[in-house]
Amino acid sequence: MRPEQESAFAEYVAARRDHVRRTAFLLCGDWHRADDLTQIAFVKLYGAWERVRDRAALDAYVRSCLVRAVVDESRRPWRRERFVEVLPEPDPGGTGSEPDLAEMVADRDLLRVALQEVPPGQRTVLVLRYYEGMDVRQVAEALRCSEGTVKSQTARGLAALRVAVTASRADDQVGQGGDR
Repeated sequence: MRPEQESAFAEYVAARRDHVRRTAFLLCGDWHRADDLTQIAFVKLYGAWERVRDRAALDAYVRSCLVRAVVDESRRPWRRERFVEVLPEPDPGGTGSEPDLAEMVADRDLLRVALQEVPPGQRTVLVLRYYEGMDVRQVAEALRCSEGTVKSQTARGLAALRVAVTASRADDQVGQGGDR
């Protein structure tokens, strides 16, 4: 690769690394795996950098590499581990009035944990649709499937997410000693 291409690649990676890493985290639920998946996606991009003609399509190419890497990693037997126990948060003695920011963080954490309960294919569609902001056609192109598949996976994924959120909230209420 020529020096000016190396420079352009380095600039792109520096600008997009955090966003790609967050997307990878939402897809897999583990920051260490997200780092690995991000690296895999950027290594694939590096190998194809000279062949990429449309620089506006770089994000789509990296996203496609990332999704494929997630699928590849999930097929490896040592990646099929599931967390069976979540450590409870310590009760600070609770004053009962927590700031809105704490509730927002708790809700975001609840959603992140619940998202891990959604099957991987449905989770991928949800992340691409609602985190990446892609429409049905774009998701279908990225995943190389039909728009109908994207729609059905979205509906099933949202239903599974609702069930997981409801179950997590019920577990929290039981863990806190009663109803709210």
